[in-house]
Amino acid sequence: MTTHSGTTRTMSGTRTDTTIPAPPRARARDWAGLAVLALALLLLAVDATVLDLAVPAISADLAPTTPQLLWIIDVYSFVLAGLLIVMGNLGDRIGRRRLLLIGAVGFGIASVIAAWSFSPEMLIAARVLQGVAGATLMPATLGLIRSMFLDPRQRTVAIAVWSAMAGGGAAAGPLLGGWLLEHYWWGSVFLVNLPVMLALVALGPFLIPESRDPNPGRFDLPSAALSMLALVPVVYAVKEFAAHGFGTVPAIVGVVGVVAGVLFVRRQRGLAHPMIDLNLFGLPRFRTAVLTSLLSVFALAGVLFFGSQYLQLVLGHSPLQAGLLLLPGLAASMVGSLAAAWLVRYLRPTIVLGAALTVAALGSAVFLWLTGDAATSTTPFILGFLLTGAGVGVALTISSDLVVSSAPVERSGAAAAVSETAYEAGIALGVAVLGSAVMAVFRNGLDLSQVPADQKAVASESLGGATEFARRLPEAAGNDFLMSVHEAFVNGVHLAAIGTAAVLLIAAVVAFRQRGA
Repeated sequence: MTTHSGTTRTMSGTRTDTTIPAPPRARARDWAGLAVLALALLLLAVDATVLDLAVPAISADLAPTTPQLLWIIDVYSFVLAGLLIVMGNLGDRIGRRRLLLIGAVGFGIASVIAAWSFSPEMLIAARVLQGVAGATLMPATLGLIRSMFLDPRQRTVAIAVWSAMAGGGAAAGPLLGGWLLEHYWWGSVFLVNLPVMLALVALGPFLIPESRDPNPGRFDLPSAALSMLALVPVVYAVKEFAAHGFGTVPAIVGVVGVVAGVLFVRRQRGLAHPMIDLNLFGLPRFRTAVLTSLLSVFALAGVLFFGSQYLQLVLGHSPLQAGLLLLPGLAASMVGSLAAAWLVRYLRPTIVLGAALTVAALGSAVFLWLTGDAATSTTPFILGFLLTGAGVGVALTISSDLVVSSAPVERSGAAAAVSETAYEAGIALGVAVLGSAVMAVFRNGLDLSQVPADQKAVASESLGGATEFARRLPEAAGNDFLMSVHEAFVNGVHLAAIGTAAVLLIAAVVAFRQRGA
């Protein structure tokens, strides 16, 4: 066994030699197992970006309202985020590999249901099932990496590969989805999950070692219920406030979530084996990692949501063309994830993290140059998304590594669940807040003077609905209305760009202030 030698000073002042055994290094089988774990993340990442491109097709076929469309996109993240803590703790108890394989099968079944949904309500229900299954996959993958790669440098590389696969899946999603949408119906974008799921189930038992907490303690059902009751209502309330302003029902729901959160925290402090070790939040680098992970994903998810609609419905690109235009930014995210493992060898992690978030903020600011003209806006969109993707890719690798390295290996599933909860909450809030802000500006900015009174609600319901409505008007009126549609949506994108840049700069300041990490 490799050892590290050194000296320590005793209380009497004498110096004594010490020999600290180095953590064991990963074997070839562990790296092969990492490739299998990456398949699980690939499955989730492809599904997320494929669905962004499918929004116009789903809107045309199922005719969802704006709230229904937002729920189709983000209910998956709401449910997943609400269950991640529960599933992370469950994996620590029953085995992370076992939970991973169960989740893969469940995700495949839910994808089949989503593919053949015939109403917005059925598709939302299928997305809920995907969220339940996805909650078993994400903390299990990161928790297994923590237990398989004990050497810190190897673990950073493994997490970089894990993060890069998220970027790779996101990059492959638009291309694959664009091709599928041009040749098949929108439900086909969900069926791409099945081959990945089958490979994961076939290879996982042979290449991934089982791991669990040897002394997990009792599984606390009240804590599980409180964790779900805390996050989901709060995210729902934020979504409703962003979309419709203050409302009594969302306010009550939000208060219920806050109260549940307070009760959850109080309960964790009194348990011998809590679901979340709140002492971890006493570590500055842990707090910073969780916060920056949430805010960076918040930005990326919002950009993907409004960006795919902008490219297709404002600039007039086909789904495949839109996928190609998103590719540089998503590929930059993948490269950034891998580059992070190299950068932290020479610079403090928090310095790299703050610089990456600053780059992402600059990318978001570039979106202020977008207009409704494809000739002048395509290049700024590619450049802005490239900078945003590269910065977020580096940030996610650093923040994930900081989170899992802060926790003992036997609690890796629970620590990973905290990281993934921040990740998924960021996705949900990014779509809900930024998407709703874009649509609020869009609806308020439309020129409805030539639209019949009984058709105004339909014409302003969504970007896809407004575009389709313009085609049914007489040519002159339709062109005028379509110009208003494009201008209103671009104004919404500008507001979202300002908000995104501000959020990322705040996260960068938080990272830079952690000088000791």
